[in-house]
Amino acid sequence: MFYKSDKKPNILISFFRYNISAIIATAVDFTILIGLTEIFQLWYFLSAVIGAIAGGIVAFLFSRNWVFKKRDGKIATQALKYILVWGTSIFLNTYGLYLFVEYLNFHYIISKVIVAVIIGIGFNFFMNKYFIFK
Repeated sequence: MFYKSDKKPNILISFFRYNISAIIATAVDFTILIGLTEIFQLWYFLSAVIGAIAGGIVAFLFSRNWVFKKRDGKIATQALKYILVWGTSIFLNTYGLYLFVEYLNFHYIISKVIVAVIIGIGFNFFMNKYFIFK
């Protein structure tokens, strides 16, 4: 499934791959968010947390094995750093979603898209590139 070369990609290739993996992880996140909210009638905020956890697992696996190709690092150290960054990202995403829905009266799906793009590009990529998988 993952590309076999161990050569470390340059930043533009990493950024491109990161965005592909982010789209996949986001699809998992959104599918769970919408499914739990619309089908199972869970509160959108709880659905967002569950979706973010599932999407985060997908993103970690892609980042380690394909985006940054850092399979040689200790997975426990990478996972610990990832959990720290991921927890911050989940906080920023879910509370950003809450603010957009509750205070700006945006629909939860539109809010999720806006916040996910801002946090994904402005925080997640750089933390993955320069902190977790450096």
